[in-house]
Amino acid sequence: MAGDDGKDRSWLWMPLMSLLDGFRPSGAVRWLTPVAPVVTQAAAGAGHWAAGRRRRALAEWTGAAGFGLIAWGLGTEAPTPAEVQENFQRLQRDMLRKRGIKAPAPAPAVAETPMARRLSWFFRTVRLDLVSPVVTVIIGARWRLRHPRRLTVLAIAAEAEPIAFSVLRVARAVQRRRPRMAAGSALVAAGSVARLRAASAEPLR
Repeated sequence: MAGDDGKDRSWLWMPLMSLLDGFRPSGAVRWLTPVAPVVTQAAAGAGHWAAGRRRRALAEWTGAAGFGLIAWGLGTEAPTPAEVQENFQRLQRDMLRKRGIKAPAPAPAVAETPMARRLSWFFRTVRLDLVSPVVTVIIGARWRLRHPRRLTVLAIAAEAEPIAFSVLRVARAVQRRRPRMAAGSALVAAGSVARLRAASAEPLR
């Protein structure tokens, strides 16, 4: 069995692949999360342009265009949450079958009270899907207008994570034949690189 586990490592990659694929938002409120980076970087770009920082503005707008394409791709190319869950459950069943273990029966549904449904809706929808993106836009746009003041190791480290994630997402999108996701992710990575170059050419005062 240990040998089987060593050969089949798909269960290790499943969470990362699901993260790279994303999922199709359901409902208008849930679209705020993928749209928030578009608004944030577009607003920051407008602020930089008004201040005469052209390179910083173009870098932010490049990232905004990338996130816009990613949002478009999520709506047309990404799987639904139900499909993501179904794929994960199928992977779990296949893994148990290879080990000779019978998959457990699904747990019976537990009835929710009306109050529990209302509380669940508030915490799941209002707090996470509405408040968080709005706060992200407000704080994110102000932060991007003030940082990085100059090109430093910390500034490079801050952009390294989105660049690395975007490169992985490009590869995954190309593999899955999702052109909008691939192009959008490439633009996000290009925007981060351009932002670092702009930080060295147009230091904030």
